[in-house]
Amino acid sequence: MSEEMLVNQCSPTMAGIKTGNLFSCSENSKAELNRSLRHFNESLVPKGVRLLPLKYENGRALIYMYRPDKLKTDLKNGLAAKILRQKSYPSDNCEKCIAELIKRLRTQKEFPHEIGLFLGYPAEDVDGFIKQKAKNAKCVGAWKVYGDEEKAKIKFELYKKCTGVYKNAYKKFNSFDRLVVSFQK
Repeated sequence: MSEEMLVNQCSPTMAGIKTGNLFSCSENSKAELNRSLRHFNESLVPKGVRLLPLKYENGRALIYMYRPDKLKTDLKNGLAAKILRQKSYPSDNCEKCIAELIKRLRTQKEFPHEIGLFLGYPAEDVDGFIKQKAKNAKCVGAWKVYGDEEKAKIKFELYKKCTGVYKNAYKKFNSFDRLVVSFQK
């Protein structure tokens, strides 16, 4: 896994404007990927960002970059907490919720669509996606929108612009560490 891949896939989280990003990468050696994740986490964790492998399968790994403090806030949202409770997550503990998500990703055949809550998607959109079975969305961008379409479109543009700015800055300065914004409480 390279710095460039993280910039391409996770710029909004690196910038602090999104709770999390999820991406897949090739995994020739699980041990080597885990070493790479530990290396990145040495510089990311002090800035309030973490990388976790969620699943390994068929030579690929599903990687989650997130901001724990933002995730804790997101999961306390009334509707988000309700969705998690309905899905039998330990909704009072963020770390246990992540552990449960990992367990579900690794053991269940059906994809856990509540994962959108872990990425910072609006709870009303995650709820709509689950209830509507991914149909009847008002619009589609970084996620399927069932709630506030205008607000979502603004976020889509913000994420797109952020990724463009970060990709250009990385090409120009070749400095990954400078692109990760420290989380300010």
